[in-house]
Amino acid sequence: MTTTCTIYTDGACLGNPGPGGWAVILLRDGEVQRIAGFDMATTNNRMEMTAAVKGLERTPSGGAHVTIHSDSEYLVKTMTRGWKRNVNKDLWARLDELVAERDVRWEWVQGHAGDQWNEEANALAQEQMRLAAMSADKRAPQQAAPRPSPAGGPGRPAPSPPSCHSSPRRASARAKRRCTA
Repeated sequence: MTTTCTIYTDGACLGNPGPGGWAVILLRDGEVQRIAGFDMATTNNRMEMTAAVKGLERTPSGGAHVTIHSDSEYLVKTMTRGWKRNVNKDLWARLDELVAERDVRWEWVQGHAGDQWNEEANALAQEQMRLAAMSADKRAPQQAAPRPSPAGGPGRPAPSPPSCHSSPRRASARAKRRCTA
């Protein structure tokens, strides 16, 4: 008996590159599986591709019929129209391996257009992206604010001393005498 699976994928990234998340909604045998994860430093395209890889890895090899819905034109058109694969070669190679063992149909879906499963995949990917960003913030070393060197740094003139009259406050008579003396 051949297994039929429907997969919705999405990826998200805060900055590009930056912390990112991926998500899969796998519909099989009347059940819904949600799979998601994140990467601390990645790109949006890598997260879109990772979602497709993770989704396919959850389907049986040996001829399963799989339809993948993605809002990533980059992913869908590269898999269906032979767009060039200049970057992310590791993920393209893994996708090719997984697709060779299954009957895969790629469908582009308009993102943020009300498709229930695409919207859910998007929400999960966004949640994972936020988790990655929070984890990155916790791991980032705390750095003190940079302090200018006394001479203004290498090759820079020393900063001018502040003017006595630059403050919006009224200078005292004593301070005025120091500045004008």
